[in-house]
Amino acid sequence: MRRFGRTVRAFRMRAEYGVRMAVQEPITGFAVAVVREDGRWRCSSLDPGALGELDAAITELGKLRSTGAAFGLLAVDDEFFVIVRPSPRGPSLLLSDAAAALDYDIAADVLDVLRVDPPDEDDDAVWPEGDLEILSDLGLPGAELQVIVGEVDLYPDEQLQMVAQRCGFAAEFTKILDEI
Repeated sequence: MRRFGRTVRAFRMRAEYGVRMAVQEPITGFAVAVVREDGRWRCSSLDPGALGELDAAITELGKLRSTGAAFGLLAVDDEFFVIVRPSPRGPSLLLSDAAAALDYDIAADVLDVLRVDPPDEDDDAVWPEGDLEILSDLGLPGAELQVIVGEVDLYPDEQLQMVAQRCGFAAEFTKILDEI
């Protein structure tokens, strides 16, 4: 089984010019923008920097000019996902695993924006934080999104594929993932 507990981010020490410093391993995963205009879905990749910083993801999504729905799907290190949906009132957010905030800056940023305290260090539970109704107007009610988030044996890309399927943009989502 994949997720009995949290995976602690790996750090390695490197000596440069006689100084030891911690070097964070690169974050893997993907960041995809999803736009619905005139009844059609379009998916495009976001800058990889969006995986490390919530502000970068929001900025990238803000560059999309759309009259329809626009949101971002971020899968981080096969550990968790974030859904970001910009609005004039501020972003709506969903973090699939609140405990990820202990190890990832972007997850900590999400909790900070949501004004939610991070979990205790020794808490192994997996639970979402944020707006489970974030995609309800696009055909994915919060109760169904809760079920998808609760599938902890699935990787984030598999969970997000379920989101795409339920909302109706699975073909476009699969196509962009094949290109990334």
